[in-house]
Amino acid sequence: MNMTEMMKQNQGYYSNNKDMPSKLQEKAKFLCWKYNQTSPLEKDKRQSLLQELFGECHPLTFIEPSFRCDYGFNIHTHGLTVINYNCVILDTSPVHIGENTFIGPGTCLACAGHAIDAKQRAAGVGTSAPITIGRNVWLGANVTICGGV
Repeated sequence: MNMTEMMKQNQGYYSNNKDMPSKLQEKAKFLCWKYNQTSPLEKDKRQSLLQELFGECHPLTFIEPSFRCDYGFNIHTHGLTVINYNCVILDTSPVHIGENTFIGPGTCLACAGHAIDAKQRAAGVGTSAPITIGRNVWLGANVTICGGV
């Protein structure tokens, strides 16, 4: 199983930062940059970019720029999703967002983590675990959700 396949599994894993597929990250960074350059009036363009970026993007997904993510293909919205300004999703594992979810400004959903042990961290050991947000959830401003939730 290659690294991308492992990242799409709905289970946690350990990795070395040298194993992470940077080419896929380049695509996500470019699409996020394009998204963040759109006018508030370009609703169709925003929706098109999210469809290209996310693994699964419900048509009722609305995100206020600025938005950033690691890969995009691991983000799945399953109904009305409203994400306010300055959201970061570190999607090194799958992130599922249930319908009727509202996410406040400055929120970070972080599947990715680093080893707690300093020697492992210096050696590039990382961790990742999926995040699932259920239906009818509201996350207030500046919330951080860590992998495994």
